[in-house]
Amino acid sequence: MSWRRNVKRLVGYGTALGGGLLVATWMMEEPASAWAPTSMELNHMNVRPKRPLPTRAEQLTTLETEQFDVLVIGGGATGSGCALDATTRGLKTALVEMDDFSSGTSSRSTKLIHGGVRYLQKAIMNFDVEQYRMVKEALHERSNLLQIAPHLSYPLPIMLPVYKLWQVPYYYAGIKAYDLVAGSKCVKSSYYLSKEKALEYFPMLRRDKLCGALVYYDGQHNDARMNLSIALTATRLGATVANHCKVLELTKERDEEGIQRLVGAKVRDELSGKEFNIRAKCIVNAAGPFTDSIRTMDDQKVNKICCPSSGTHIVLPGYYSPEEMGLLDPDTSDGRVIFFLPWQKLTIAGTTDSPCDVTANPAPREKDIQFILQEVKHYLSQDLEVRRGDVLSAWCGIRPLVSDPNKPDTQSLARNHIVHVSPTGLVTIAGGKWTTYRAMAVDAINAAVQAFDLSTTGPSQTDGLLLEGAHGWSPTLYIRLVQDAGLEPEVAKHLAQTYGDRAFSVTKLASLTGKRWPVVGRRIHSEFPYIHAEVRYAIKEYAATAVDVIARRTRLAFLNVQAAEESLPVIIDIMGEELKWSKAEKKRQHDMAMEFLRTEMGMKVHETTKAQALITDLSKEEKELYTHRFQSIDQERKGFISISDIRRSLRRQGEDVPGEVLHDILREIDTNRNGQVELEEYLAMMSAIKAGAIVNSRFAKMAEMEEERLRDEKRNKVSVERSGGGL
Repeated sequence: MSWRRNVKRLVGYGTALGGGLLVATWMMEEPASAWAPTSMELNHMNVRPKRPLPTRAEQLTTLETEQFDVLVIGGGATGSGCALDATTRGLKTALVEMDDFSSGTSSRSTKLIHGGVRYLQKAIMNFDVEQYRMVKEALHERSNLLQIAPHLSYPLPIMLPVYKLWQVPYYYAGIKAYDLVAGSKCVKSSYYLSKEKALEYFPMLRRDKLCGALVYYDGQHNDARMNLSIALTATRLGATVANHCKVLELTKERDEEGIQRLVGAKVRDELSGKEFNIRAKCIVNAAGPFTDSIRTMDDQKVNKICCPSSGTHIVLPGYYSPEEMGLLDPDTSDGRVIFFLPWQKLTIAGTTDSPCDVTANPAPREKDIQFILQEVKHYLSQDLEVRRGDVLSAWCGIRPLVSDPNKPDTQSLARNHIVHVSPTGLVTIAGGKWTTYRAMAVDAINAAVQAFDLSTTGPSQTDGLLLEGAHGWSPTLYIRLVQDAGLEPEVAKHLAQTYGDRAFSVTKLASLTGKRWPVVGRRIHSEFPYIHAEVRYAIKEYAATAVDVIARRTRLAFLNVQAAEESLPVIIDIMGEELKWSKAEKKRQHDMAMEFLRTEMGMKVHETTKAQALITDLSKEEKELYTHRFQSIDQERKGFISISDIRRSLRRQGEDVPGEVLHDILREIDTNRNGQVELEEYLAMMSAIKAGAIVNSRFAKMAEMEEERLRDEKRNKVSVERSGGGL
């Protein structure tokens, strides 16, 4: 019987938990960290760096002309962490990234800073001490990240709804074990909620059969900005870093004993095409999913050590979740875990976990998007219709998991890391996860120092080292931005939570709005708090392409692809002004950005889904209704609607809309891109709306209102004729 099976499961878990907690108790006292700096060292290191950021051109010149102790390949979280760790030990450090900082996996995470609840479950159930230590390390790093970048990271309560009574003690024991393992690093204590309280905190939850809920705490952050802050902190402290700088080959020379050793790398500036050599005593391979490609440059016969796995996330409107409460589905239909989290006033749902090939341009798959939507439906109230058209953005990231031939699938792989030093001296750091980037960097630089006998000023200094923007930040800093600069509160909060105390530098670049309020801070897009000044400041922070800005310096592409597309003309004009782009270069940047949005941010799969909504799905009555609406705009019966028709229709409705908005309205329905709307395109869109593939359409609303206007006009005309009467 099922109840007996559940009791056995509960007893088994309790036994395992008891044994696991005995191990936890034995290991609870953390040994003094071999790399933990003293309070005196931290006070010295946590003085706000005064060094201005060198320009990208200056960085490239330094890379070409000077020799380094350490050259790091890869500008993700781990690579940037390695550069920061090395430079704070007094090592002359360089870093190169073939794309942009955080352009790969590090910007495509679930945005959580966490120890790993499910990893702890596996550690306890399997008495796996290695996995336990990984969780404990991650919980320490979670606490550290919340401390060193408080403007970018914060505690987030995550609800675990319970629909079977026996699961209450089961999950309660698990999250209490999570608190216990965290020890003094526990963010906040977990707790139980009754059904009524759970629905009060998370009113979107499915009510039927809900027994209650458990709430535990992890951290959340702006991953791309955190990554960039690590790289910028390293730069402020003396490291030389360059994005869009690709490694072409590793250079070797024979040492005194005739053995080949790595002495540097040949690189290419992807913006200018110039190739040059960088000389370094030690090379650290922190290339994430591309780890094996760098290892192959060192030795073509080397075995692969990475097992790539793709994870898809989607972004939904903010009304799908409360502003300050996430949700965890621990038992999806295929055994994976789904998070459902508020982020940047919207909602993130994910992730999937599937083996994949390594690519620089991972694209989300429709079947993964549909899987997430179906899982979300299981936990949400029937009052909230989960629609494909509500997906504002979708992306896929590649996790560089460390392979283990004894385990059958990627879900069994722990996110622990390995450090390997090759015979020629290539130090590879692979595996791990976002939260443990710093610990990974410590291990990698420790290995480099030992292997090459590098002279340092001491052990690692990064535990507790404040990152860019954290030094003068406080929760009320945004008020000064409002009062001193004349920014609107939403924009001021965004700047303070993104740049920390560097927000004042951004504000100095802000232009006047021409309004009484706000005084400064012209928005890039009306729906988001990003302002023009951020584009100018992004260039100072090494943004070199439009994609750098829409994806990493702002998060528009990840939040709403439509808004990102609409923002491109403004962003490209500002960047063109700052970087002296020609008209041809502006077009090239626009084309590259649109390809990025279509391929990597889910726009292409959404267009395919809309196209699959057939006109035949409409009833005869619906086709007649929509044809009549179409003709209410196409009053000349041309068989198509031009931009002039749209302008006249809106003016008849009392709306005088700018030309760029008219083009936006046309583009959202003009699927064949011929500059006009045919009846078939309009019917296809209405069919897609009916199927839920599209949620809102300005054109559809305009046609509906135009039909109503004509109907009212006709009714009023008849009424006047009748009132004229006769004898």
